[in-house]
Amino acid sequence: MAKNGPLVDSYVRMWPRELFDCVDEDGKAGRPKLAKSLDVIRHPGVYVLYRDDKPVYIGKAKNILGRLYSHASDVNSRLYNSWSFFSAFVVQDPVHRSQLEGILIASMPTANGARPSLPRQSMPLEVRSLMKKMRLAKAGLQIK
Repeated sequence: MAKNGPLVDSYVRMWPRELFDCVDEDGKAGRPKLAKSLDVIRHPGVYVLYRDDKPVYIGKAKNILGRLYSHASDVNSRLYNSWSFFSAFVVQDPVHRSQLEGILIASMPTANGARPSLPRQSMPLEVRSLMKKMRLAKAGLQIK
C-alpha cells in the first residue's frame, strides 16, 4: 500500500549525459566523479532519457544514479548511443514509482517497449468521427 506523503520528493530536468563521462581533469580515462557526487540522483525514482529534447526512454530504478550510469557506460546497451540528456524524479514509494512510470509512458511517445499498467479508455466513436472530419477539412476535402 502506498504511503502518505509526496509523490515526488524532488526532480532534475534536462541534465547532460556528459555527467557520466569517464574522463578525469587530465583527460585520462577515469571514474565519473561528477555524477557520483550528485546526491539528488542517488535515490529511487523514475527517469526520462532524451535525444536532444525528444524523449526516447522512460524507466524506473531503485538507484537512479546506478541505472543512468549503466545506460551511459555499457556500450552493448541498446540505449547507449540514444540519449544526450536526462530528467529524473525522486520517488521513494515503489507503488508511486510504478504509477509515475506508467503515467509518463502513457503520455510521451518513446521507444519503450513497455505498456503502462494503467486502465486505458477507447476513443469514443464521436471523437473518431470528429477527428476524421477535421483531417479531411484540413486536406480541403468534404465528407458526403
